[in-house]
Amino acid sequence: MSPGAFVRGFIVGFSIAAPVGPIGVLCIRRSLADGRLTGFVSGLGAATADAAYGFVAAFGLTAVSAALVSQRLWLQVIGGAFLFYLGVRTLTAVPAAEPARAGGAQRGLLDAYASTLFLTLTNPMTILSFAAVFAGLGLATLAPDYGTAALMVLGVFLGSATWWLLLSGGAAALRTRTSPAGLRWVNRVSGIVVMGFGLAALAAALGLAP
Repeated sequence: MSPGAFVRGFIVGFSIAAPVGPIGVLCIRRSLADGRLTGFVSGLGAATADAAYGFVAAFGLTAVSAALVSQRLWLQVIGGAFLFYLGVRTLTAVPAAEPARAGGAQRGLLDAYASTLFLTLTNPMTILSFAAVFAGLGLATLAPDYGTAALMVLGVFLGSATWWLLLSGGAAALRTRTSPAGLRWVNRVSGIVVMGFGLAALAAALGLAP
Protein backbone atom coordinates (compact mmCIF):
# COMPACT_ATOMS: atom_id res chain seq x y z
CA MET A 1 0.00 0.00 0.00
CA SER A 2 1.58 3.26 -1.14
CA PRO A 3 0.66 6.58 0.57
CA GLY A 4 1.95 8.30 -2.56
CA ALA A 5 -1.05 6.90 -4.43
CA PHE A 6 -3.34 9.04 -2.27
CA VAL A 7 -1.39 12.20 -3.11
CA ARG A 8 -1.43 11.41 -6.82
CA GLY A 9 -5.14 10.65 -6.71
CA PHE A 10 -5.78 13.93 -4.87
CA ILE A 11 -3.92 15.91 -7.52
CA VAL A 12 -5.80 14.16 -10.33
CA GLY A 13 -9.20 14.72 -8.67
CA PHE A 14 -8.48 18.40 -8.04
CA SER A 15 -7.12 18.98 -11.55
CA ILE A 16 -10.03 17.32 -13.35
CA ALA A 17 -12.63 19.15 -11.23
CA ALA A 18 -11.01 22.59 -11.51
CA PRO A 19 -11.82 23.62 -15.13
CA VAL A 20 -15.04 25.66 -14.96
CA GLY A 21 -17.81 24.00 -16.96
CA PRO A 22 -21.56 23.59 -16.46
CA ILE A 23 -21.13 22.00 -13.02
CA GLY A 24 -18.95 24.91 -11.93
CA VAL A 25 -21.56 27.41 -13.14
CA LEU A 26 -24.29 25.55 -11.21
CA CYS A 27 -22.13 25.42 -8.09
CA ILE A 28 -21.41 29.15 -8.21
CA ARG A 29 -25.03 30.03 -8.86
CA ARG A 30 -26.33 27.79 -6.05
CA SER A 31 -23.73 29.15 -3.63
CA LEU A 32 -24.82 32.70 -4.41
CA ALA A 33 -28.55 32.01 -4.39
CA ASP A 34 -28.89 29.32 -1.71
CA GLY A 35 -25.72 29.50 0.37
CA ARG A 36 -22.36 27.79 0.78
CA LEU A 37 -23.77 24.42 1.90
CA THR A 38 -25.98 23.98 -1.17
CA GLY A 39 -23.11 24.92 -3.46
CA PHE A 40 -20.73 22.54 -1.72
CA VAL A 41 -23.23 19.66 -1.72
CA SER A 42 -23.69 20.25 -5.45
CA GLY A 43 -19.94 19.86 -5.83
CA LEU A 44 -19.98 16.68 -3.74
CA GLY A 45 -22.29 15.12 -6.32
CA ALA A 46 -19.65 15.75 -8.98
CA ALA A 47 -16.89 14.55 -6.63
CA THR A 48 -18.78 11.27 -6.07
CA ALA A 49 -19.03 10.71 -9.81
CA ASP A 50 -15.33 11.56 -10.18
CA ALA A 51 -14.52 8.96 -7.52
CA ALA A 52 -16.68 6.38 -9.32
CA TYR A 53 -14.82 6.90 -12.58
CA GLY A 54 -11.54 7.05 -10.69
CA PHE A 55 -12.47 3.64 -9.26
CA VAL A 56 -12.95 2.27 -12.76
CA ALA A 57 -9.57 3.63 -13.86
CA ALA A 58 -7.65 2.67 -10.70
CA PHE A 59 -8.96 -0.89 -10.55
CA GLY A 60 -8.42 -1.42 -14.28
CA LEU A 61 -12.04 -2.27 -15.05
CA THR A 62 -11.56 -2.06 -18.80
CA ALA A 63 -14.83 -3.86 -19.61
CA VAL A 64 -16.83 -1.26 -17.66
CA SER A 65 -14.86 1.58 -19.22
CA ALA A 66 -15.38 0.18 -22.72
CA ALA A 67 -19.11 -0.25 -22.11
CA LEU A 68 -19.45 3.36 -20.93
CA VAL A 69 -17.47 4.70 -23.87
CA SER A 70 -19.53 2.61 -26.32
CA GLN A 71 -22.69 4.29 -24.98
CA ARG A 72 -21.23 7.79 -24.98
CA LEU A 73 -23.67 9.02 -27.64
CA TRP A 74 -26.75 8.21 -25.55
CA LEU A 75 -25.06 9.43 -22.39
CA GLN A 76 -24.30 12.72 -24.11
CA VAL A 77 -27.88 13.08 -25.37
CA ILE A 78 -29.35 12.34 -21.92
CA GLY A 79 -26.84 14.58 -20.16
CA GLY A 80 -27.32 17.42 -22.64
CA ALA A 81 -31.11 17.27 -22.35
CA PHE A 82 -30.95 17.24 -18.56
CA LEU A 83 -28.47 20.11 -18.60
CA PHE A 84 -30.81 22.14 -20.81
CA TYR A 85 -33.68 21.38 -18.41
CA LEU A 86 -31.61 22.56 -15.44
CA GLY A 87 -30.74 25.70 -17.38
CA VAL A 88 -34.43 26.48 -17.92
CA ARG A 89 -35.13 25.88 -14.22
CA THR A 90 -32.27 28.15 -13.23
CA LEU A 91 -33.33 30.86 -15.69
CA THR A 92 -36.86 30.97 -14.30
CA ALA A 93 -35.97 30.45 -10.61
CA VAL A 94 -37.00 33.13 -8.11
CA PRO A 95 -34.29 33.90 -5.53
CA ALA A 96 -35.34 32.85 -2.03
CA ALA A 97 -36.03 35.75 0.30
CA GLU A 98 -34.90 33.67 3.31
CA PRO A 99 -33.29 30.28 3.97
CA ALA A 100 -35.51 27.24 3.49
CA ARG A 101 -37.03 25.42 6.45
CA ALA A 102 -35.45 22.15 7.58
CA GLY A 103 -37.58 19.80 5.47
CA GLY A 104 -37.30 21.92 2.35
CA ALA A 105 -33.58 22.42 2.91
CA GLN A 106 -33.01 18.67 3.09
CA ARG A 107 -34.94 18.10 -0.13
CA GLY A 108 -33.03 20.94 -1.76
CA LEU A 109 -29.67 19.49 -0.74
CA LEU A 110 -30.65 16.06 -2.03
CA ASP A 111 -31.75 17.55 -5.36
CA ALA A 112 -28.52 19.57 -5.59
CA TYR A 113 -26.40 16.47 -4.95
CA ALA A 114 -28.35 14.15 -7.24
CA SER A 115 -28.45 16.56 -10.19
CA THR A 116 -24.68 17.10 -10.35
CA LEU A 117 -24.01 13.40 -9.70
CA PHE A 118 -26.24 12.51 -12.67
CA LEU A 119 -24.74 15.19 -14.92
CA THR A 120 -21.17 14.12 -14.22
CA LEU A 121 -21.94 10.43 -14.64
CA THR A 122 -23.59 11.07 -18.01
CA ASN A 123 -20.64 13.11 -19.28
CA PRO A 124 -18.58 10.69 -21.42
CA MET A 125 -15.60 13.03 -21.24
CA THR A 126 -15.26 12.29 -17.52
CA ILE A 127 -14.38 8.62 -17.94
CA LEU A 128 -12.22 9.43 -20.97
CA SER A 129 -10.37 12.06 -18.93
CA PHE A 130 -9.69 9.67 -16.08
CA ALA A 131 -8.62 6.87 -18.40
CA ALA A 132 -6.25 9.19 -20.28
CA VAL A 133 -4.76 10.75 -17.14
CA PHE A 134 -4.27 7.42 -15.35
CA ALA A 135 -2.66 5.90 -18.44
CA GLY A 136 -0.54 8.96 -19.24
CA LEU A 137 0.82 9.25 -15.71
CA GLY A 138 1.21 5.51 -15.30
CA LEU A 139 -1.04 5.54 -12.22
CA ALA A 140 -2.56 2.15 -12.97
CA THR A 141 0.87 0.56 -12.48
CA LEU A 142 1.06 2.21 -9.05
CA ALA A 143 -2.00 0.29 -7.87
CA PRO A 144 -0.77 -3.32 -7.65
CA ASP A 145 -3.17 -4.14 -4.81
CA TYR A 146 -6.66 -3.19 -3.72
CA GLY A 147 -5.41 -1.10 -0.78
CA THR A 148 -3.30 1.16 -2.98
CA ALA A 149 -6.09 1.49 -5.55
CA ALA A 150 -8.57 2.38 -2.79
CA LEU A 151 -6.21 5.08 -1.49
CA MET A 152 -5.99 6.49 -5.01
CA VAL A 153 -9.78 6.62 -5.35
CA LEU A 154 -10.10 8.29 -1.93
CA GLY A 155 -7.54 10.85 -3.07
CA VAL A 156 -9.56 11.53 -6.24
CA PHE A 157 -12.73 12.12 -4.20
CA LEU A 158 -11.06 14.40 -1.64
CA GLY A 159 -9.15 16.30 -4.33
CA SER A 160 -12.36 16.98 -6.25
CA ALA A 161 -14.27 17.81 -3.04
CA THR A 162 -11.54 20.28 -2.02
CA TRP A 163 -11.98 22.20 -5.28
CA TRP A 164 -15.76 22.38 -4.77
CA LEU A 165 -15.28 23.51 -1.17
CA LEU A 166 -13.03 26.36 -2.32
CA LEU A 167 -15.32 27.35 -5.20
CA SER A 168 -18.55 27.28 -3.17
CA GLY A 169 -16.89 29.13 -0.28
CA GLY A 170 -15.56 31.84 -2.57
CA ALA A 171 -18.92 32.31 -4.30
CA ALA A 172 -20.87 32.27 -1.03
CA ALA A 173 -18.62 35.02 0.36
CA LEU A 174 -20.14 37.34 -2.25
CA ARG A 175 -23.71 36.40 -1.32
CA THR A 176 -24.19 39.10 1.33
CA ARG A 177 -23.07 41.72 -1.18
CA THR A 178 -25.55 40.61 -3.84
CA SER A 179 -28.99 42.23 -3.87
CA PRO A 180 -32.20 40.33 -4.78
CA ALA A 181 -32.10 42.05 -8.18
CA GLY A 182 -28.51 40.93 -8.58
CA LEU A 183 -29.47 37.35 -7.69
CA ARG A 184 -32.17 37.43 -10.36
CA TRP A 185 -29.51 38.39 -12.90
CA VAL A 186 -27.26 35.62 -11.60
CA ASN A 187 -30.11 33.17 -12.25
CA ARG A 188 -30.70 34.52 -15.74
CA VAL A 189 -27.07 34.52 -16.81
CA SER A 190 -26.36 31.13 -15.20
CA GLY A 191 -29.48 29.64 -16.78
CA ILE A 192 -28.52 30.85 -20.25
CA VAL A 193 -24.95 29.57 -19.85
CA VAL A 194 -26.09 26.15 -18.60
CA MET A 195 -28.67 25.92 -21.41
CA GLY A 196 -25.86 26.74 -23.84
CA PHE A 197 -23.76 23.88 -22.47
CA GLY A 198 -26.76 21.57 -22.86
CA LEU A 199 -27.40 22.64 -26.45
CA ALA A 200 -23.70 22.24 -27.26
CA ALA A 201 -23.72 18.69 -25.86
CA LEU A 202 -26.84 17.82 -27.87
CA ALA A 203 -25.39 19.33 -31.03
CA ALA A 204 -22.17 17.37 -30.59
CA ALA A 205 -24.10 14.15 -29.97
CA LEU A 206 -26.24 14.68 -33.08
CA GLY A 207 -23.28 15.64 -35.23
CA LEU A 208 -24.45 19.24 -35.63
CA ALA A 209 -21.44 20.86 -33.99
CA PRO A 210 -18.86 22.45 -36.35
